[in-house]
Amino acid sequence: MSTKEKILETALSLFAENGYNGTSVEQIAQNVGIKAPSLYKHFKGKEDILNSLIDVAEAHYEENFGSDKNVGKISDNIDDFIHETVEKIRFTMCDPLIRKMRIFLVQEQFRNERLAEITTRHQIDGIQKMYQAVIERMMQKGILANGNSALLALEITAPVALLISKVDRQPNSKKESLKIIRKHLQHFFEIYKK
Repeated sequence: MSTKEKILETALSLFAENGYNGTSVEQIAQNVGIKAPSLYKHFKGKEDILNSLIDVAEAHYEENFGSDKNVGKISDNIDDFIHETVEKIRFTMCDPLIRKMRIFLVQEQFRNERLAEITTRHQIDGIQKMYQAVIERMMQKGILANGNSALLALEITAPVALLISKVDRQPNSKKESLKIIRKHLQHFFEIYKK
């Protein structure tokens, strides 16, 4: 791991633990094992570190989870869809970068307008848009009955977001939460399949 990557990893851990304002450049450098002036060889300052962290996390999330612009292959059957969706949710719950970033964003969303927008996009608007596009394609394929795709996306994603938040607060609930999510998805398709 490069020094730049160590700085980002350390900064994210400190931001998630202490908040953005509660973390200094000196703390980051000390935890990396370098002097603060050495950190400035890689980043202009704390805000530059934050911006880099956001860019890295966004690219990682897009690549591994997707978005409304990148929904990926749409399953031809409900069982495959549920399996693929649960794997995406497992990634969201368990990936260390995404989990730390989510915890950090949840704390900081009330202090920083930009971080509030990113949190809303990842936890509500963006995920709903992605699943609205997925549901529309499943309707076109004849897997789901026609309906209001925006409301169906809200219906499928809202309980999942709540359970992911629960796992963030209570990591021991991961197994049970994934079980509930799988049941939720099965129930959704029992109601809306064509």
